[in-house]
Amino acid sequence: MTVTKTAGPRTAVLPEIVDPSKITPRDARELTRLFFEQLILLEEGTPQYQYVRNTLIEMNITLVRYAAGRFRSRGHQEVEDIVQAGTIGLIKAIDRFELTREVEFTSFAMPYIVGEIKRFFRDTTWAVHVPRRLQEARVELARATEELRTRLGRMPTTRELAELMSLPESDVIEARKASNGYTSASLDAATASSEDGEVALADFIGVDDIAHELVEDLHALAPLVAQLDERERRIIHMRFVDELTQAQIGVHLGISQMHVSRLLSRLLTKLRAGMLTNA
Repeated sequence: MTVTKTAGPRTAVLPEIVDPSKITPRDARELTRLFFEQLILLEEGTPQYQYVRNTLIEMNITLVRYAAGRFRSRGHQEVEDIVQAGTIGLIKAIDRFELTREVEFTSFAMPYIVGEIKRFFRDTTWAVHVPRRLQEARVELARATEELRTRLGRMPTTRELAELMSLPESDVIEARKASNGYTSASLDAATASSEDGEVALADFIGVDDIAHELVEDLHALAPLVAQLDERERRIIHMRFVDELTQAQIGVHLGISQMHVSRLLSRLLTKLRAGMLTNA
């Protein structure tokens, strides 16, 4: 691996990697953390920011290829198409990862990568013959819809989709109609076999993982709990970790159950307000 040294504004010295995709997994783990440390210091949109972000993507593309390999026998899609879908998940993971999570980036990124690959299979499985042009337009339409829905906070109009996709509105409408060719097979239908037995169609369908939101909430809640005094933290611990009743907590603290109820109500209101402020 050939590297040179370079430094950008507000950053430490970073290695300039000639071919990030050829870095060994061990080196990639170490360099990934180093590049994330610098990414948070850079202003979005600057050349330095793009260099660091793009290098993170290329360094970790092996994660996508590993995940894609698990789906090679599940359909007729080209491997590179599966890798392209998985790369979208990798990019989402990079944009959402925080070093304070105390979890390896590989463990954090894999659910996003696999989720996008499963979504790709869901979006490209057809029950009747549909021209490839319309199949590709439908996938592009799904991605554009998701991008605009996230950006605008609502479902986009046909005109907005046409502008983003650089297509006539008639082509967007046609792509929507092509969705009628999507498979309607039973989710329990066996579609392939593996070492673990038959694989059902439901295995290919991407779903929202509520665990992602739970992780986000726990990380947001931790510093708020740390700001409470010792007695308040003890009450929270007894109620939600030890799962004691209000009456039992009252016995431990030498106060009435009603007093415990008022304290808990006030503490939860304070924590909820902190979560909403930091949202």
